Amino acid sequence: MSTFEIPKIISVDDHVVEPEHLFRTWLPAKHREAGPRCETKRLEVGFEGGASYTTRFTDTGTPGDVWFYEDLVVPLRRNIAAAGFPREAMTLQPITYDTMRKGCWDPAARLADMDANWVEASLCFPTFPRFCGQTFAEAKDKEVALACVRAYNDWMVEEWCGDSGGRLIPLTIVPLWDVELAAAEVLRNAARGVRAVCFSECPAKLGLPSIHSAYWDPFFAACEATGTVVNMHIGSSSSTTSTSVDAPAAVQITLSFNYSLISLSDYLFSGVFVKFPNLKVAYSEGQMGWIPFVLQRADDVWQEHRGWNGVADSIPEPPSTYFFRNVFACFFRDDVGVEMIERVGPDNITFETDYPHTDTTWPHTKQVATDMLKNVPEDIVYKLLRGNAIRMLGLPLT
Repeated sequence: MSTFEIPKIISVDDHVVEPEHLFRTWLPAKHREAGPRCETKRLEVGFEGGASYTTRFTDTGTPGDVWFYEDLVVPLRRNIAAAGFPREAMTLQPITYDTMRKGCWDPAARLADMDANWVEASLCFPTFPRFCGQTFAEAKDKEVALACVRAYNDWMVEEWCGDSGGRLIPLTIVPLWDVELAAAEVLRNAARGVRAVCFSECPAKLGLPSIHSAYWDPFFAACEATGTVVNMHIGSSSSTTSTSVDAPAAVQITLSFNYSLISLSDYLFSGVFVKFPNLKVAYSEGQMGWIPFVLQRADDVWQEHRGWNGVADSIPEPPSTYFFRNVFACFFRDDVGVEMIERVGPDNITFETDYPHTDTTWPHTKQVATDMLKNVPEDIVYKLLRGNAIRMLGLPLT
């Protein structure tokens, strides 16, 4: 690649730390008392393993803002609002809205941080609701939970994205406990221009029907009909992969892409892409270096084990066919994947900055991308950093 300035980036995986006023402002008045609330407390936070953390309130603890909802206690931590801290300070220490970078929760400040990072547009996943709205799916009072889902989406569309001139791209959640309500929420938001929704990489891990059942068909049909992309973030199964209970967190973090791998294998053999040929799904923060082997292995299994593999009649084409037609990958640091762009598919790859999590390349994303893609042709660089995201999300950008 000749020396040139990379195009402005469209990041398809960032995160928003919801402002403390969200549910107080956007929930109907009758549900506000039972809805989520945020308070400042002194506390200590520890890592228990998997997706579990310990919280202990103590007079000598660090001040932090904490969300309370039903029996749930969710403190904000530095590692989820890490932008601006040195790496060694991106810890589990509690944090308040006043001590985190304002771009974590304020849309105007976020746009300024995007400007500083060579990012034109950004798609942001939830924090308190978790990556696909599991918080509300697990709630006892489903009437309040449904109101919370709708309130979150109204805030996302009208407040977080509303005055951004299209630079903040709305990403909504659905009531996972009822597929008809989920489909209706997709349609409600699509009617106001939303083209992205969160979903679990492995819903069966949440105690929900698997994608091999026909249960999710109304949801997938609504997404296909409206051009709404199904976005599945690592961790959206509320499950993590590790080797033992005493393994350090570093093992879990290294393996964090694993459920993207598992989920992709699931979808390729599920028949979902046969029934919904125009459905688009996106794997967020899963990287891409592992994809060529999974596609090769899936095609081998389809070809060599047809006599007993259970998909001889339901999957008429090699599984890789559906990946290249229906699936988008996402990366931010993946030199191995960059070397295999042609095998992953230059039209199937998007880019992210992961602001403001500990993996974020902010505020050096422009240089990181330039260095990582220095040997990639300019037309492919455009696709990876911008063009594929525009096409995937149907963005009104050039």
